[in-house]
Amino acid sequence: MEGERNTMATDYDSPRKTDDDLTEDSLQELQARRMDQSSSTIDIDPDEVAESLELPGADLSNEELSFRVIPRQADEFTCSRCFLVHHRSQLAEERNGQHVCRECAA
Repeated sequence: MEGERNTMATDYDSPRKTDDDLTEDSLQELQARRMDQSSSTIDIDPDEVAESLELPGADLSNEELSFRVIPRQADEFTCSRCFLVHHRSQLAEERNGQHVCRECAA
């Protein structure tokens, strides 16, 4: 089975296209696509978009974030290059007491 290539069957009885036909078809397809793209405009109400966006520098002083912080576990380490906490299985090397993860060592 090795060495076999998956090829499509060719209908040798079908009429062949010349280079001129292929070029003409390609030009017609491109012109049709251009017409389709220019006719597909989208109406967007700028007021609705502006209301849904939060701008940088917006006053978020009344907002509270709450999440649980889990301390580093005994089977985890902090990479000395990217400063992310990884599982011991991601430890690539340790140099002078500095742990380096597999991504940073690559």
